[in-house]
Amino acid sequence: MVKIGMMIGDRYEILEKIGTGGMSDVYKAKCHKLNRFVAVKVLKQEFSENANFVSKFRIEAQAAAGLMHPNIVNVYDVGEENGIYYIVMELVEGITLKKYIQKKARLSYKEAVSIAIQVSMGIEAAHNNHIIHRDIKPQNIIISKDGKVKVTDFGIAKAATSNTITSNVMGSVHYTSPEQARGGYSDEKSDIYSLGITMFEMLTGRVPFNGETTVAIAIKHIQEEMPSPKEFVPEIPSSVESIVLKCCQKSPDRRYQNMQELIADLKQSLMNPDEDFVVQNDPDMDGNTRTITEGEVAQIKRRTAYQEDYTEREDTMRLRTDTGSMYENEEEPEDGEDYDYNPKMEKVTTILAVGAGVVICVIVIILAVKVFGGMKDNKDGSSSPIQTEESSSSSEESSSEPEQIVYVEMPEIKGKLVEDVRNKLTELGLKSEVDYEESDVVEAGTVISADVTPGAQVPVGSTVTLTASAGAKGEVVPSVIGLTYEEANSTLLALGFTVTRTEAYSDSVEAGLVAIQTPGANNKLARGSNITLTVSLGVESSQVRVPNLMGLSEMDGTVEATEAKLQIGTVTRVYSDTYAEGLICYQSYSYGFYVEPGTVIDIRVSQGPEPKQTTYRCNASIEAPTAAEAPDYVTGSTVKLKLVADDGMVLLETSTSSFPYSTNYAPLTSSGGTLTMTYTVTTAPVFGTDENGNQIEVTPGTSEEKSFTRRMEFTPQ
Repeated sequence: MVKIGMMIGDRYEILEKIGTGGMSDVYKAKCHKLNRFVAVKVLKQEFSENANFVSKFRIEAQAAAGLMHPNIVNVYDVGEENGIYYIVMELVEGITLKKYIQKKARLSYKEAVSIAIQVSMGIEAAHNNHIIHRDIKPQNIIISKDGKVKVTDFGIAKAATSNTITSNVMGSVHYTSPEQARGGYSDEKSDIYSLGITMFEMLTGRVPFNGETTVAIAIKHIQEEMPSPKEFVPEIPSSVESIVLKCCQKSPDRRYQNMQELIADLKQSLMNPDEDFVVQNDPDMDGNTRTITEGEVAQIKRRTAYQEDYTEREDTMRLRTDTGSMYENEEEPEDGEDYDYNPKMEKVTTILAVGAGVVICVIVIILAVKVFGGMKDNKDGSSSPIQTEESSSSSEESSSEPEQIVYVEMPEIKGKLVEDVRNKLTELGLKSEVDYEESDVVEAGTVISADVTPGAQVPVGSTVTLTASAGAKGEVVPSVIGLTYEEANSTLLALGFTVTRTEAYSDSVEAGLVAIQTPGANNKLARGSNITLTVSLGVESSQVRVPNLMGLSEMDGTVEATEAKLQIGTVTRVYSDTYAEGLICYQSYSYGFYVEPGTVIDIRVSQGPEPKQTTYRCNASIEAPTAAEAPDYVTGSTVKLKLVADDGMVLLETSTSSFPYSTNYAPLTSSGGTLTMTYTVTTAPVFGTDENGNQIEVTPGTSEEKSFTRRMEFTPQ
């Protein structure tokens, strides 16, 4: 058990718990070897004795550890100590893109594109390392306090070179690609689709497809037309609209083929937002929207049901904010209680799920038999492998008969890829679980055996347990930290590993010595596995070079300054005839100067050319009130005049009884104004006599002010 204050790996001091998920906890820790704060992700104790979970945790760590990029939450180290499995990650303070969108309602297209460029660069680095994220969404994108955008949570990522079919874990259904929703093959273009959906949400403040259930949303991704973001925000430039729609094509062949193409168009949209430069790929046969089949609907239901159960347990890495931890799982249960996985309850849940699955499948098959005569053909014309007893032609008789158990034939699975087998079992209406064991003979990810004999009749909804290879037993990775690169390289090569060298500055490790090794010591890896060694460059020079911020957007300029270890200070908006709106047109330190790290650079951002100001003149004669304006006005009586321009300036405030009254005011910034005229209406008292014949005032006299307004238009100068 991890406790506050304990040391892990003889270097990481646990300081506080900052987040938790279904599968792991995240702690803030201090690395005493490199004197920096890190985030340590620790597999929960109840899972540490489960070989399946441990294997998954190791795969996650090894996949993420190979990614080093400014736009990715970097993994520094992985290891195991006394049954504690952990990943050491970069600790970044900031806010998720999801919360940022919620805070601002929606983003401007410039800000959205700038964020998308940084996300794309991070994903591109992963793709270049043969890693597919498969869960790109605003919740997994972090905007740090210094403006850097980072992609996190490679928890369900996999190597692209594995050439396997998408597993039951489909990621978040609002952002999932059609091929993932179908349970088909997913590659780099699946990440491009999810990024397109994320861009749509940044631009509009909403997702394109929504529904009451995950199944309904998944089906919309497959067969409904993608709405244009301009339908919700008309001012979005046409080039940005085209980029989003190209990313979100149903057919992967019609999307951007790689991140490099997407990044190029995103940058072009910032410079020429209204140009039509986005090249649409030729449509293919699979690119048209089609109606989803009943079989695909059933398959999606099975997959999304599994997903909902899985994602409640899956740990989602988040960053720490001022008000709470970014490592906390944002997708909380509806009742507000934390999900606590209980291995004992899993078996009960599985039994219940099997029973429910059997009932649903029987109902569907009975209906199908009634409508289609008891047989449904596949696309190739062959009959379905599902076998059942013929139902009665009488609806009354069938309703009274007990439900029939549906059986399917267990296929041959030995020597096939785990993902292929699980997808096949899912298509047959069967559930599956996988236990992994080490093997020097069978290739990793290949099925060794199953608890059901091939050819056996299995009830629909049953669970088949597969045994698969976790790969060779491998070798234990030794610690080479503190050795020269030559010494470390020789040691690792002798054990059968391959080595990749990187370099970085270090305040605590002497130049030329290994400062970091990834994966870390004590991990057991197969021969041929790659280990990355980060060699110290020594203490970094105290001064840094000022980058050229001129012509960059405010966000890009902030990123450039942050990467140069500088800070952006005061941001002033000014008019500029040289730089377009939104671009930096001034920096307080010139490009190429050397300054101390942390130096504050003030910038000015262009508002575009200063608009030409039109001035006006008020040269008019004010006429006396007309009978229509003031029926009870008496000619020659005094009238109060007040003339106020549209910008609030009082031009005239006086009294006169002589009309017309001349005015002449210039220059004015308003094109017109309002004239208020106020006059007094008086009535004489009425006299009478009382009973004694004396004169008395029957009705007293009155005095009342009345007013009306006139619109006055001024003349341009």
